[in-house]
Amino acid sequence: MADLGTLRIVHSPAQERYEAVLTADPSDPMAGDAVVGYVDYVSEPYQVVLTHTVIREQYSGHGYAAELVQTVLEDIRASGKQVVPVCSYVQRFIERHPEYADMAVSVPQ
Repeated sequence: MADLGTLRIVHSPAQERYEAVLTADPSDPMAGDAVVGYVDYVSEPYQVVLTHTVIREQYSGHGYAAELVQTVLEDIRASGKQVVPVCSYVQRFIERHPEYADMAVSVPQ
């Protein structure tokens, strides 16, 4: 697989969004940074509701969603809040990574 650049996660509290940004190769003057995806959330006093995860189609299959969600969960853990995983991708991620299960609150049905 070709190296596509370096992924960095940018948190925008005002937008209630975390973005995954692929930093371009500095040796390529024509390349620019690209937003490959994002996680939207709603911040509550004691929990964060993760509502939606999107990875743009041309960037799928590179593990960016997992890296993004892991970073989001680590950031929320550091804040001391719990997570309400409304997003199905986040639900599956937590099922596959039980080290985050203690943060998850049941999604109201």
